[in-house]
Amino acid sequence: MTTSTLASLRNWVAPALVAVFVIFGATAPVFAQEIAPEQLALARKYIDLTNKAGIYEAILVNTAAATSKLLSQQNPSITKQIDDTIGKVLETYKGQNDELFNQFARVVAVEFTQDELTQIVAFYSSPAGQKLTDKAQDINIGIRGAMKVYTNNFGTEFVSKVRAALKAQGYNL
Repeated sequence: MTTSTLASLRNWVAPALVAVFVIFGATAPVFAQEIAPEQLALARKYIDLTNKAGIYEAILVNTAAATSKLLSQQNPSITKQIDDTIGKVLETYKGQNDELFNQFARVVAVEFTQDELTQIVAFYSSPAGQKLTDKAQDINIGIRGAMKVYTNNFGTEFVSKVRAALKAQGYNL
């Protein structure tokens, strides 16, 4: 894995990592709760059906990029060897997402009943559910863009209205 590949992957990894850390930050009570195996299995199926962003892989890539940056800055003469070694170590983690995804499933299983999870899995197994999952990243990018424009416009409008109200009170800002 080259340094430029690692650098380009960093741009889309951050939002996924934030979600992972938020989920883990809220899971302490989840670990202690007993969950019916059927309910947990449904929650895991939901996680598997909706994992289009490759969250586990994003964690690996982000960690590899941070490791490359750290070690290469300290040892610039062996950057290629560092990156080659990082690539080999990454290979040992391929397909080992069960621990993470099982914890995600526990978080979901606590929030929904078995009947609700059955309905959720049915939806995400449908063509519409899969399309929603496939398009989720693009939708989120579009929503962030719309929010930015709305927030900027709202801010300008709000300041104008406050100034107008203050002017009506005799204050010129």
